[in-house]
This record gives sequence, C-alpha cells and structure tokens, in this order.
Amino acid sequence: MSLTAVVGELAEFLESGVSVLVGTRDAALLPAATRGMGLRVEPGGGEVTVFLPAATSTTALEHLADNGRIALTVSRPGDHRSVQIKGRVVEIRPGDAADRERIERYRGQLAASWAAIGIPPHGTRRLVHWPCHAVRFRLESSFAQTPGPGAGLALGAAAAGGGA
Repeated sequence: MSLTAVVGELAEFLESGVSVLVGTRDAALLPAATRGMGLRVEPGGGEVTVFLPAATSTTALEHLADNGRIALTVSRPGDHRSVQIKGRVVEIRPGDAADRERIERYRGQLAASWAAIGIPPHGTRRLVHWPCHAVRFRLESSFAQTPGPGAGLALGAAAAGGGA
C-alpha cells in the first residue's frame, strides 16, 4: 500500500529545490503537463499545495476543474531521486503574498540545484512564476520513481523492499 501522508524527510525533500512537473488529463484521458513552481506539504501531511504559474497553466486548470485529478513528479537533478504523488484537488485559489515568498525561495533552491548540473541560474530565474494559482489536493497515492529496482512501486512497498 502506498503512503497517503507526507511527513518527515519526504516532506523536506518535496519542499526543497526539486523539479516539479504537474500532470493532468482531460475527459478523453489525453494528458497534459506543466511545470509547478514549488509546493507546500500541508500540516498533517495528507494534503499538498502546488503552485502553477497563471501564464502556463490554463490547460491544467481546465482539466482540474473538469475532473480534479492531479499527479506530480518531483525529481532532484543531482541524483535523480524521484517521487510521484497523486490525488484529488480540494481547492484552487489565486496565489497570495505568502505563496509568492515561498515561490521566490523555491526558485533560488531550484536555481542552485540546476546549477550543480550545468544549467545557469539566470536561466532558471527567468522561468514564469507569478502570478500563480495555489492548487491544494488530497494525497491518494505515492510512488518511488528513482531509477532502480524500486521504481514504480508504491512508496511504502519500495521502502520495505529496499527500493528507493
């Protein structure tokens, strides 16, 4: 069974300067992807908020309004540690000043993370990020996606079986 709450080290990982890709789908099951600009694990770990730039998230927001299904792939460039989390949206709202502060901090972390693999920080800082939408969703499943023997397993199963 997969983890349905994010706590401890996993929450710290998700809130760090990791790459965040957001997947959605339409009624015909056609997928779409957009870049998230950071996320926040909500108190208790059962919900997560991801920040979607208004300029690049029109399709994602249409899909979320239609069916509420969301999947995030979160990956750390330096070692390819990757996690996928899935859930159902419970709220979409305009970003506020506290969200913008969090996004600015995330952009700095992402720039440092990508700089370590050769992507110039000035390019990362140019990514569209504001204004944004804060999309809060209830976590329903989580999977290890780090390359290796545990890839694709539910997080609880990956940890029990030694996968990452």
